[in-house]
Amino acid sequence: MLDQTGGGLPAKPGTGYKPQHFASILADPGPVGWLEIHAENYMGDGGRPLAQLRHLAQRFPISVHGVGLSIGGEAALDLDHLERLKTLCGWLNPASFSEHLAWSTHDGAYLNDLLPLPYTTATLARVCAHINQVQDVLGRRMLLENPSTYVAFSETAMEEVAFLTQIAERTGCGLLLDVNNVYVSGVNQDYDPQSYLDRFPLLHVGEIHLGGHDEDRDDHGNRLLIDSHGAEVVDPVWALYAHVIAKAGPLPTLIEWDNDVPDWPVLVDEAARAARVLEAVA
Repeated sequence: MLDQTGGGLPAKPGTGYKPQHFASILADPGPVGWLEIHAENYMGDGGRPLAQLRHLAQRFPISVHGVGLSIGGEAALDLDHLERLKTLCGWLNPASFSEHLAWSTHDGAYLNDLLPLPYTTATLARVCAHINQVQDVLGRRMLLENPSTYVAFSETAMEEVAFLTQIAERTGCGLLLDVNNVYVSGVNQDYDPQSYLDRFPLLHVGEIHLGGHDEDRDDHGNRLLIDSHGAEVVDPVWALYAHVIAKAGPLPTLIEWDNDVPDWPVLVDEAARAARVLEAVA
């Protein structure tokens, strides 16, 4: 059994931490019960960011969300990056650590994107090996987030839910269910998001993400959704979220807003809406 060092997140709403909200969070967190940071922003040796994070960690459980491990990449994991991540998790002792089912490196270069993978037996073996390595080095269980997708690979041999289920069962990792990603991918690839969620292994879910997206049209005039993290959660995503919580029970739920970040009261309002869904089930 992997050690869930940090104790796990409370089944309450959380928000991504942004430094401009530091004073407002301390003054009036509202229904927000925990905070999430991106690991790569806190791998330095000191300064105001780490001082503020240490202060917040005394009052809030912290979730560390990685964006740079390239779990699905064909190359070996970057050991220096992994060591910096170990140092961060060592002193912070976060309640949760998560990463993405994606790749973002090639020939030693980091790409500013989280790119999709074909769901094949070879990819499955590589992702599982990387997750096992991360969990062994960190000494803690990680959560893996389902991606938002815009294309499908012809060599894909299994559906995404089955792929994620096998990863969790083989490695003992948990899953981070991003409901907005499910909705975005469902619209883009013409499948029913609720059917996807009904097949999702909710037993393995340790955290949920809710976020906003942008809408465009592709070259054929079809709807194209882009996972932007820069807007409010839309009503269809709230409905899918309520459906999940009704089935799974209350789960830690992040309001994810990374671009065009609004003032703190806007995030509090989004967190309050999530809190009402959680409280209705509880």
